[in-house]
Amino acid sequence: MLRILLVSILLINLLAVNTSQAQQSIATNNQTNKPLRIAVAANFTPVLKVLLKEFTTKTGINTQIISGASGAMFLQIKYGAPFDIFLSADSRRPKELEQAGYALKDSRKTYAVGQLAFYSSSHNSSASSLEQLKKPPARFAIANPDIAPYGKAAKEALNHLGLWQAYEPRLVKGINIGQTFAQLRSKAVAYGMVANSQLVLNSLSGVIIPSSYHQAIEQQLIILSSSKQQAAAEKLSHFLLSTQSQNKITSYGYAQRKQDTQKNVLSESMAR
Repeated sequence: MLRILLVSILLINLLAVNTSQAQQSIATNNQTNKPLRIAVAANFTPVLKVLLKEFTTKTGINTQIISGASGAMFLQIKYGAPFDIFLSADSRRPKELEQAGYALKDSRKTYAVGQLAFYSSSHNSSASSLEQLKKPPARFAIANPDIAPYGKAAKEALNHLGLWQAYEPRLVKGINIGQTFAQLRSKAVAYGMVANSQLVLNSLSGVIIPSSYHQAIEQQLIILSSSKQQAAAEKLSHFLLSTQSQNKITSYGYAQRKQDTQKNVLSESMAR
């Protein structure tokens, strides 16, 4: 009887160990298969989708994109949204999140420099020029300056030209630059300011607003300190900052980053 009891206890212990190991294995697999959650500004979403195909092929890391206005996602992060990495359309919000302890130390990087463009769906690109801005149309589309960095840049550009007061009552404000572009693309609004990258990606032409008309649209990323996939997020950060990725980003209508420009100047001087 005692022998049977001892054997039963041994079997129960073995079953408990195997069950625990199985649960740990399942938990590990679930964590491994869990996609990297990327909060990304609307203007960069189409470009990111293109780049992620190569990233996933190279690393095997699955990803999930959450796209929207940078201001809205900034607030979501503050309220505990489970993102792993945040690709903002500005530098102010990543800086604020970094200072408040939401970002992994030294993870804040500039991944793109945006260009603002004037676009008219009712004119040929060859006929479009900034001179048209001197005659405010009945309706003019921009992203909301209060929450969208490209909208803020549009407001600064119009202020630079002394036209903000004339345009303000005519504005159709999109929640983000993606919505603004959709309004122009559908011709619901004939004139507006959008991200130059949106025009390039859709084979459309506009007029780039000189960068001196507004503060630089320095788009920065941070890895969230609350992320459980920081290693995967760091791989994505390195991938986006690589020379190959940066060349692609520039080809999609973004300006060169300052550090890339400085590297090019240094390379040219060394070659002479």
